Amino acid sequence: MSNNQQVLHFIPRHARDRVVDLLDKDSLVVKVKQERKTKHGDYRSLHNGKHQITINANLNPYRFLITLLHEIAHFEAYQNYGYRIKPHGKEWKQTFQHIMLPFISPDIFPNELLPLLAKHFINPKASTDTDAPLSLALKQYNEGEAKTYVFELPLGQKFKIYNGRTFQRGKKRRKRYECMELKTNKVYLFNPNVEVEALN
Repeated sequence: MSNNQQVLHFIPRHARDRVVDLLDKDSLVVKVKQERKTKHGDYRSLHNGKHQITINANLNPYRFLITLLHEIAHFEAYQNYGYRIKPHGKEWKQTFQHIMLPFISPDIFPNELLPLLAKHFINPKASTDTDAPLSLALKQYNEGEAKTYVFELPLGQKFKIYNGRTFQRGKKRRKRYECMELKTNKVYLFNPNVEVEALN
């Protein structure tokens, strides 16, 4: 089994044949990494002419597949359009849509995710995390203890995020929540699906 095919263990079974075809490129290397809090995966062009994709090992199979296809879309967009395009511009969006479409299927994704995926891929964003309904639906398939999210907290609730910084939940704007950092009194905008730990 090639290094690239090791990722097949991390994705839904019925997606594997299609993914093998997408990864069948001599210049493309895919690596599975330990969890990084700030990103699910990334793509980069290496000095030796190779191209590298990294994906976090802790993602559930559906998010892993979406992240892998997101990064393959970067690789293919740069191959087809050159390196002057915007990372998440129209060329990448069209490439991602084209790659993703055959995967939006009930034999790969649970039925409840399909309409959310279809809506997301009308105009895919730089990260599924900014699409709160899709992101929350994907998180239901994570293993481990149930998580708490910013949108579940009552107004005024204090909470802690992954790096230990503490905040107090403020009012909701159109899509995001104003949260004041307790140490600095600065206000930050939080997506509703940020995982937090409520404080007494």
